[in-house]
Amino acid sequence: MELYLDSANLDEIRHVASLGIISGVTTNPSLLAKEDPTVDVRQRILEIYSLVGGHVSVEVVSTDADGMLREAEEILSWFPEATIKIPMIPEGLKAVRRLSQQEVDTNVTLIFTPSQALAANNAGATYVSVFVGRLDDVGSDGMAVVRDVREIWDIQGLSSQILAASIRHPMHIIEAAKAGADIATCPYKALMQSLQHPLTDKGLSAFLADHRKMQEEIAKAKGALV
Repeated sequence: MELYLDSANLDEIRHVASLGIISGVTTNPSLLAKEDPTVDVRQRILEIYSLVGGHVSVEVVSTDADGMLREAEEILSWFPEATIKIPMIPEGLKAVRRLSQQEVDTNVTLIFTPSQALAANNAGATYVSVFVGRLDDVGSDGMAVVRDVREIWDIQGLSSQILAASIRHPMHIIEAAKAGADIATCPYKALMQSLQHPLTDKGLSAFLADHRKMQEEIAKAKGALV
């Protein structure tokens, strides 16, 4: 399972990219506004791509198909490698179908049911983004949706990549991998937490302490010989 970072923060993206563990970045208007409401979106997206080089999803904000297509055309004019992020609404499916006919990669976002994921796949989506955390927030089982989508995909031989989005914590990452997601897109905090364990820190401290003790004993032995 690939990992993407869900962020528009350049420091976060730069740090995680340097670790070599992510294959892309997803953004949305909320993440961009969180960083700076006056941010130059074009410049920020291109900076993100320069740091990661892989997948970068760029979301449209129109709610009609023609508007989405105009936005997609404008985005692709300055960022040909972009994956166009489209909301899971009927007008969005129209836009996805037309973009897929033009061989433009699309990421259908705000999916909460297997039937929505199936519709997005049939429209030609490259990625279907299931929002597991938001489902959990309202008392549903978000990861169960990912499992259901994976089962349908395997039975039907469908091609859209299943993306687990709205990740809240490290266990979501593990659960997404076990559920068969192709990708999990994670906020910086959850991704960094997934790399940590107190026993790792304790073990490293013990290794370093023993190494220092060994060096001290070697120095003492050399001193005694002199």
